[in-house]
Amino acid sequence: MMKRKEFMLGAIAGLTFAAAATAGGVIDWPSANAGPVAGFTGRLAPTAGASGLAFAPPQGAPLSFADIFAQVAPAVVQIDVKTRVRQPSMLQIPGTPFAIPNPNGGERGEEGEDGEDGEGTTAMGAGSGFFIAANGFIVTNNHVIADATEIMVKLADGRELEARVIGRDEATDLAVIKVEGTDFPFVTFEETAQPRVGDWVIAVGNPFGLGGTATAGIVSAQSRQNLADPTSSFVDFLQIDAAINRGNSGGPTFDIYGRVIGVNSAIISPTGGSVGIGFAIPASVAKPVTDQLMRGNAVQRGFVGLGLRTFDADRWEALGQARDFKGAYIESVTPDAPAAQAGVQEGDLLVGVNGRAVANGTEATRAVGSARPGETIRLEVIRDGRRRTINVRSGVRPSETDLLADQDQGGGEGPRNAPATPQGQVVEGATVSSITPAQRSQYGIPETVTGVIVTGVARGTPAAEAGLQAGFVISRAGNRTIGSAADLAAAVREIKTAGRPSILLFVTAGGQRGTLVLKFDTE
Repeated sequence: MMKRKEFMLGAIAGLTFAAAATAGGVIDWPSANAGPVAGFTGRLAPTAGASGLAFAPPQGAPLSFADIFAQVAPAVVQIDVKTRVRQPSMLQIPGTPFAIPNPNGGERGEEGEDGEDGEGTTAMGAGSGFFIAANGFIVTNNHVIADATEIMVKLADGRELEARVIGRDEATDLAVIKVEGTDFPFVTFEETAQPRVGDWVIAVGNPFGLGGTATAGIVSAQSRQNLADPTSSFVDFLQIDAAINRGNSGGPTFDIYGRVIGVNSAIISPTGGSVGIGFAIPASVAKPVTDQLMRGNAVQRGFVGLGLRTFDADRWEALGQARDFKGAYIESVTPDAPAAQAGVQEGDLLVGVNGRAVANGTEATRAVGSARPGETIRLEVIRDGRRRTINVRSGVRPSETDLLADQDQGGGEGPRNAPATPQGQVVEGATVSSITPAQRSQYGIPETVTGVIVTGVARGTPAAEAGLQAGFVISRAGNRTIGSAADLAAAVREIKTAGRPSILLFVTAGGQRGTLVLKFDTE
């Protein structure tokens, strides 16, 4: 609907412009019997005069990408995968809010065949990849082949070969697969030259199953974060405007010399199709990772067991810090992980790793991840206004899937048996009380989530302005863990007494954790 609306607005604007162009007077159209037009007769034979240079390609731009494509396209492959998809145990009845038991129970395949080990139906997927060595090693995205039970590779000459997985790295979304054979055409990563914003790029791949497709554009930006991908902390993406669509994932991004400068990985789009914002994993990240995977080595990164969050200026201010504060808030500490054993606490502010300042959670994660397992990492934190250094012996970072599963289990430790206050207590317009079993069931609150539940919010109050709603659980306010309505009231009172204008609330809603800034009324 949005796309159609924009189109209609554009059409209306065009009509308005046309009307304005004719509003100043009467247009005198030439008659049908008019003679030569400004002295021109016969066949027109335009020549490229000096004025035509304004539209000539600038120095360094190719007249055509055809030669480059012809040279590198044989190394690009189409990847078709078959995966098992577990069927839901319940089936939704169309047009109703009701569900019934699934008679198949996730046991039958796509074509009526029994699923293997009860793993569900068969689904097909497609992506792209490219040969990186003559002996059959192919680079692609991890998400293309992660759950594959069968991988088929279609070469530029039409041959189809079965491939096997050599190695995967979820943190960078890279994978290496291999087909049997020798003397395959391959391309190489460009490591030494850094592409600039504005440089030409060519993306080659398999969009919508249309193998051997090339699109061209420029480098639009560098060092981008893919906001749609929570597992991209270790990648500063190249942003490109060469069209990338479903099926382009894993394909190469070339420069005008046919060198691989990136691996196409993701797009941002309100429609699901290309809108000119694509992300490629830069060669400087892809080559060392794929080199390790080709050797059969797993990519290991340092791990200390911290959940980090980066705040905006309003949230840092609500925590009592300067609005331009640089660092990361330690939202959770994994029990028995290296950081917990070393004494790092929830609510600490992480400002440095191994003597280097970190501006946000991403920088801190990368700094820790670059450490070798077993290495001592110096974490610089601020606690109660005092700066201190904590030495932590690095562990091995779990897979991104395991880390996300841990996050989905809910919040950390806290008081579990706070006294019940059935009537609730009003704090800044929000009525809060201890969580009852019925409320956990009603709002889907995990047992691991502790704090007080919001049961009502008065209009026009600070709580309403902050965005609090019934069913939200407040687990922390500022640096205080909340176990009862009295705890929340005390935390708010303490901040007000200190003369600060707001307090940061840590909330859980619908199984998701977040933060809200509660700003106090000013008199």
